[in-house]
Order: sequence, then C-alpha cells, then structure tokens
Amino acid sequence: MSSDLHEHVTPGDGASSAQDGERAVLALFDATSSAWSDGDGGAFADRYAEDATVILPGVHLRGRAEIRTSMGGAFAGPLKGSRRIHLPQSVRFLAEDVAVVVTRSATAFPGEAEPPSDRWELATWALTRRDGRWLVETYHSCPAG
Repeated sequence: MSSDLHEHVTPGDGASSAQDGERAVLALFDATSSAWSDGDGGAFADRYAEDATVILPGVHLRGRAEIRTSMGGAFAGPLKGSRRIHLPQSVRFLAEDVAVVVTRSATAFPGEAEPPSDRWELATWALTRRDGRWLVETYHSCPAG
C-alpha cells in the first residue's frame, strides 16, 4: 500500500505501527474478496459485524444474517463465478480500533480480465476491531461516475 494513504504519518512518529495497522485493515479486503471468489456467502458475511449495515443503490441489508442470505443467493445466481476488486483510496483511523476506508471497487464476471469503466463504484467502509479481528460495521457504495 502506498504511503500516501497516511499523509499524516512521518518516520519517527509511529509510521511502522500505522503501516502495520493499515496492513491489518486491508487484509479484511483480501478475505472478503477471497470469500466472494469462492462463492461462500457464509465466509463473506462472517467478515461483517453481527449488526452491520450494507447500502447499495436500491438495497439496504441489515445484519450479518441478512447479508449471508442475500450474498448466498447472489453467489448461487447472478454473481456465480465473479470476483470482487477493491482498490483502496484512503485509510483513516478514527481510533485504534476504528477505521474508515474508501475504495474504488468493481465486480468482474467470468471471462472478464477487467470490469468495464461503468461498473466501478466508490465505497465507504466503517470498520471496527473486535477481539483482534477487523469487521465491517457499515458499507455504502455508489457509482464512481
């Protein structure tokens, strides 16, 4: 991850700790993308807090159980064989165990090396660390335009 994500961190003021924290947060995106590629709605939803909120254009999911059900159906149907791409744009820690991440994200369908430009989204993620594990509390996505 590039250092521009932590423009406030300079050598000597905890840069190593901040980079470690950033890596731990960004590992969540690897895990959710892997579960997506595997078509595993349970593993995908387990990266979300029990009372998480997901908002997409025209969709509002409330809680891990609803996310699991929705994504399980999507992975068995229209998202079967797809993969999710997340390009982090910024990571900001509000507290040691709270982070806000902005990504440029898209879904690539089977046979696509890259998603078309009109399928990219901007997403805001609020994450918390609970029992040493980063979880998605809220996710909001909109077209990148």
